[in-house]
Amino acid sequence: MLGDEGINLICGLLPPDGAKSGLKELTLSANPGVTSKGWGRLAIAVAHSSQLRVLNLDYNPLGRHLLAVAVASSRTLEVLDLEGTGLTNQSAQTLLDMVENYPTALRTLILAENNISPELQQQISDLLSEGEEEEETEAREVTTREKNPWICQNNSSSQMVLMTSGLGDSLLAETEM
Repeated sequence: MLGDEGINLICGLLPPDGAKSGLKELTLSANPGVTSKGWGRLAIAVAHSSQLRVLNLDYNPLGRHLLAVAVASSRTLEVLDLEGTGLTNQSAQTLLDMVENYPTALRTLILAENNISPELQQQISDLLSEGEEEEETEAREVTTREKNPWICQNNSSSQMVLMTSGLGDSLLAETEM
């Protein structure tokens, strides 16, 4: 039963990039006392947060607010629950455009119990799934390199062997810091 004052306090727990550590998971289900202004403030805090990975906003009267887009634009947010928030096809279309055209860490978007067509929900789901497949491929390549750091894998069938001295590794590590 939070209101705007409670949301303001929570925003303080979502520091911007490069600041102190903050929340990694936040559940704000069913808070009808929060106004558009409060949700807008939360959207800005989430969009700039460097820590938040999971956000549950289910059963809040978000309606047509563009909170969903601002929140989904976060570079770290992986799971967003917008179940029963009053979103429409128009809101979902904006989300679809965002997922389709801009980089996002978002992998799970829950849109059940909204006035959104099943086709549009499926399009968004398909786009988010494509991102997961690309990440899995990259993770396999990283794992292969970690097992044998002297071999670089690329998309072609050829392999390149890297040979470095301990000094080169130290210099590389220093330059990456």
